[in-house]
Amino acid sequence: MTTGPSRTTRQTWGLVAGASLVSTGLAAYEIVPASVTPLVRESLRIDSTAAGLLVGVMFGTAVVTSLPAGAALDRADSRTAMAVATLALFVAGGWGWLAGRNGDYRSILASRALGGVAYVVVWNAGIDMVSRAVDGDNRATAVGIFTASGPVGFALGQGTGPLVAGAFGWPAIFPAFTGVALVGLLVFWPASRGLGRNRDDAPSVREFGAVLRDRTVWTVGALGFLGYALYLFVNTWGSSYLSTEVGLSLALSGLLVAVFPAIGVVSRISSGLLSDRLFGGRRRPVVLGSFGLAAPLVLGFTRLDSIPLLLVVLLLTGFAIQLTLGLSFTYVRELVESRVAATAVAFQTSVGLAGAFVAPTAGGAVVDAAGFDAAFALAGLLAVCGVVLAWRAPEPANR
Repeated sequence: MTTGPSRTTRQTWGLVAGASLVSTGLAAYEIVPASVTPLVRESLRIDSTAAGLLVGVMFGTAVVTSLPAGAALDRADSRTAMAVATLALFVAGGWGWLAGRNGDYRSILASRALGGVAYVVVWNAGIDMVSRAVDGDNRATAVGIFTASGPVGFALGQGTGPLVAGAFGWPAIFPAFTGVALVGLLVFWPASRGLGRNRDDAPSVREFGAVLRDRTVWTVGALGFLGYALYLFVNTWGSSYLSTEVGLSLALSGLLVAVFPAIGVVSRISSGLLSDRLFGGRRRPVVLGSFGLAAPLVLGFTRLDSIPLLLVVLLLTGFAIQLTLGLSFTYVRELVESRVAATAVAFQTSVGLAGAFVAPTAGGAVVDAAGFDAAFALAGLLAVCGVVLAWRAPEPANR
C-alpha cells in the first residue's frame, strides 16, 4: 500500500489497526443488548419496542451529532477526537452497568446516548484519517479494512454477550468491551502522530452547505440508509427469531447470528478490492450487486427450517449487505471536494445511521403487531428499493 512521503507503511498499518480496534470495541458495545434481549426484557419488564430502542438509541444519537462532528473534524484535530471519544466510552460503559444493576431503564438509555456520541466521533475521525493516510488508488481498500471493525465488533458482541451475562449478570455487557477500545487507542496514538491536525484551509459555511445540497450525495446517503436498516434489523431480531420461532437456545442463537456481522470482515474489505481492482475504481456495480443478492435472501429467510441452511443464508446475506456498508463512505467522499470530505463522510454516517436507528425499533413494532414473517418481508422490500436506487446512482469524479 503506497503512503505519503513522510509516513512509513508500518505507521500507516499501525494507524489503520489501532483505529479499527477502537471502533471494534465501540461496535461490540453498540450491538450487545440485542444478544440478551429476553434477559433485558424480563429484568426491566419492557416490551420488544423498548428493548429495540436500547440498540437504536445509539444510532439515533449518532444521526443528530454526526454532521456537527464532521464539520468540526474538517476544522479540528481528528487524532485528539479519537482519544476523547474512547474515554467517553469508558464513562458510558460504567454508567450503563450501574443503571442496569439498579433497573433504571431511562438511565441506561442516557448512557447509550453518550456511547452514540463516542461512536460517531470515532467512526468519522477514523475514516477521515485512514483516507488521508493512503493514496487514491488504495483508499477504498484501506477504508474497507477500517469499516470491517464494525462486523468484528458486532460478532464479538453477539457471540460473547450471553456468556458475559451468564457469568457476571446482564448489566456487565455494557463495560465488557471497553478494554478492546483502550488497546486500540494505545496502538493508534503513536502511529497517527502528525495526522489529524486542523488545517488552515478549513471549508467555509458555503462549502459545507453545498455538500447538503448535492443530489448525488443524497443518493449515496439513501443507499447507506437502506443498507444500515437491513443490517441492524437482522442483527437485532435475527437472534430472537431463532430462539422464539425456531426453538434454539439463546446462546446458540447468538452464535449463529454472529456469523451475519462476522462475514463483514471479508465483505467490507472485498468491497474495496472489487471496486479498486475488478471494476477499475467504479463504485456503482458493487453496490448494485450488494442489494441484488440481499433482496431474495432476506425475503425468504423465515421460510427456511433447516439450521445449516439458515446459517448459509445468514452468511450470504451478511456478505451482500456489507458490501454497501464497506464502500459507501469512500463512495460519498469522492463525490465532493477534498476540503469537505469529512463533512460528506459525516453526512453519510448520519443518513446511514438513521436507518440503523429506525430498524431495531420499527422492527420490534412490526414483530409485536404482525410477527416475524411480516417483519422480514418488509426488510426484503427495502432491499428491492436498494436495487432500484443503486441502478440510478452516479459514479464519483473526484478520485
